[in-house]
Formats: sequence, structure tokens, C-alpha cells
Amino acid sequence: MSILEDARAVVENGPVCDACLGRQFADRSFGLTNEERGRALRVSVELDDDDPHDPVETEACWVCEGLCATFDEWAERAASGVSDVEFATYQVGTRAPPLVEENETLLRESAGLDDDGGEPFKAEFNREVGKRVGHLTDTEVDFERPDVLFVLDVADESVDVQVNPAFVYGRYRKLSREIPQTEWPCRECNGTGRRAGEPCIHCDGTGYMYAESVEQLVSPPILEAMDGDDSSFHGAGREDIDAKMLGTGRPFVVEVKHPRARFPDVDALEAEVNEHADGKVEVEGLRLATYDMVERVKELDASKTYRARVQFDAPVDEAAFETALDSLDGATIEQNTPERVSHRRAAKTRIREAYAVSGELEDETHATVEIHGEGGLYIKELVSSDEGRTEPSLAGLLGTACHVMELDVLAVEGEDEPFGDPDFFVESDG
Repeated sequence: MSILEDARAVVENGPVCDACLGRQFADRSFGLTNEERGRALRVSVELDDDDPHDPVETEACWVCEGLCATFDEWAERAASGVSDVEFATYQVGTRAPPLVEENETLLRESAGLDDDGGEPFKAEFNREVGKRVGHLTDTEVDFERPDVLFVLDVADESVDVQVNPAFVYGRYRKLSREIPQTEWPCRECNGTGRRAGEPCIHCDGTGYMYAESVEQLVSPPILEAMDGDDSSFHGAGREDIDAKMLGTGRPFVVEVKHPRARFPDVDALEAEVNEHADGKVEVEGLRLATYDMVERVKELDASKTYRARVQFDAPVDEAAFETALDSLDGATIEQNTPERVSHRRAAKTRIREAYAVSGELEDETHATVEIHGEGGLYIKELVSSDEGRTEPSLAGLLGTACHVMELDVLAVEGEDEPFGDPDFFVESDG
């Protein structure tokens, strides 16, 4: 059958509005709305039949039951739901009434149209309401990861607004040996601060094993600036509590849930974070990031450079020290799960590279050692041997016990580091 004959078959199936008529032929005449396409087809049928008819009002359409006349109304309802939310991109989804979908199927069967032709009702509803939402809010549609998702439940006459998280990327330096990277809830009271109706003696009623963390010093100003409901801290690995993170810092992302201010001035925000951290933590290079940056940071296969201050149980001479460092420089290290983390990590043997090892003997029982190692290399155990669990080790090569008295992380660097890629950042005037 020709498109004119198909259109006539649809028109003859009772009062069908122009939008519902045109939607059955949405794969024809691109650039037209379904309403425009349907009006043109209706006129063509009338001209061919030489039998003009009164136009079908949308409210009288038995297929959509008047819903194709409500695009403006739904768009206004959606826009009003985000009047206090800052966003740049959006997407619209529709839950169509089952009866309308059944009516559309019945129409195509009655008119003898192919099952795979035309366009579903909810696809038109998404598009037509979406265009109007974009115009009302001066934002752009994004089908991948929009800032805001509107779900229109037509049957329930409700609009569900989902504000997706916003992300801030940066690098932090941890200048204290007394704070962990993330919040550490007390295991004894499960973070409540109380046991058996009394303040928990293990955390002094705070609910935390440590009163502060990098997360607690960095995230609050970001959460406040973006007016969110909650936040999560994601780091590219983590250093031990008693280790400082210096040098170029460690990459991190703060994820802000349900932000109402998505585009803060990041330069001003960086200053606010550093003031709030009060010298215990410093951040730099704050930038607005995309969702993909979280996985990039968490999955970063980074090498790290450490500086360790080491104490020996027995005197060590210069020649023996240099020989031990030369043996570790560029060595392949075999490490069984360290004793200190065996309670939370499965027993396994890890093979890691010590890319570069150098150092300076301060006196017979003290030295400073700098190590550039593959990600996952346990540095304290590389020094101490961990009772033979790490081979080779500085202690094993020197033949005396070695203890890391202080440990600093100087650099965290990925060989294919993604942090300069503009695809993972959000353009902002801030």
C-alpha cells in the first residue's frame, strides 16, 4: 500500500488527532513534527477523496485521549520542579499509560500497518516535552549522563526529578601523620557514639576512631558551596595514617549528591577548602569533573615515589648500605600479604617492581631512603622484610632489623594519567 492509502486507513479508524496520525509515519518526511506530518497527510487524503472533513480535535482522539495537547503543561511542571537547581543538561523520560499504548497497537493492527513502523507514543512525549523544557530552562538535552533527569508518569500525573551528582577533582597533600584519608567510624559503636546507653569509651562518644580525616577537612566546604545533600570522597589509592602525602599530591574526586549549585567558582572554593583544612591538608588544581572521573581516579594504576626515614638495630657502614640499595634498585619484589593488613586483606603473593631506589646514610643507625615503586608495592615491608614475607628487602640485604620511623609519599603518577584530558572536566566560568 502507498503512504496515502495507509494514512486513509488510519483516518478511517475513528477520530485520530494529527499527532497520532503523523506518529504512525514518523520515519517519513524528516524535519516535521508528528502533528505537522499528520496534518499534511490528512489534507492529502481529503484532496485525494475530494471530501474535506472537519479537523479532529486532540481532546477527541481515541488513541492518545487528548494527551498530545498537554506537552506545554508537562514541560512547565517539569521546569517548575528545578526552579532552585542549577544545571546545564537534562533528559526526559516518560511512563506512558498502558491504555494509550494498547490503543496505538490496536490502531496499527486495524489500519494494517507494519508492527515495526512509526514511533511509540512515549518517544514523541519525551521529545516534545523535552524541547519545551530546554526552551524554558535554557539548557541542552544529554542522552548519556544529564545533570537532571525528568521522569514523566503520565498515568499518575506526576513528575519525578532526579538531580544527578556533581564532581570536583583535585589533588591533596596530607601534612599530618595523625589523620586517615576517609572517615573512620568506630567499630565498637558502629559510628553512633554510644554503647549500652552510654558514650562509647573507644571513640569518646564521637562515633569516629579519628576525629578528623582528609575527607572531613576537604568535603564540607565543597558540599556547602554546591548546596548538596551529601558527599562521597574518592581517592587514587590511600596512604597510611602515619604517612604524609607531599609533593604533587594525590588525585581525588568529591562526589556531591543532589547539588543545587553545580558550577561554583573553583578558585574561590580551593581557597575555602584550604582555609577550612587549617594546615593539616592542602588541595590544589580543583576543577569541575564528569562522572567518568570517579572511575578514572579509583582505577588509576599509579606508581608512587616515597621517602622513608629508616632506623637500623645494628650499625650499618656506607659500603653495605650502598650495596643493598643497588640490589633493590630496579628489582622485582615478591611480597606476601603483610601481617599488619592480614586482618582485612586476603592472603596472596604480589609481584611488584621497585623502579628506582636511592638513599643517604645519616649515621650508623639512621638513613633516608627514596623509592619509586609500582602501584601496590608495600614500602614499609620492603624496608623491614616483614619477617621474611617480602623478598628481597633492605633488612634482609643488610642483615639487621630495619624500621620505618617516618614515611612520606612524594608523588602519585599514572603512566597514562587521564587528568589532563578535557573530556573528563566540565567547562565553567568559575
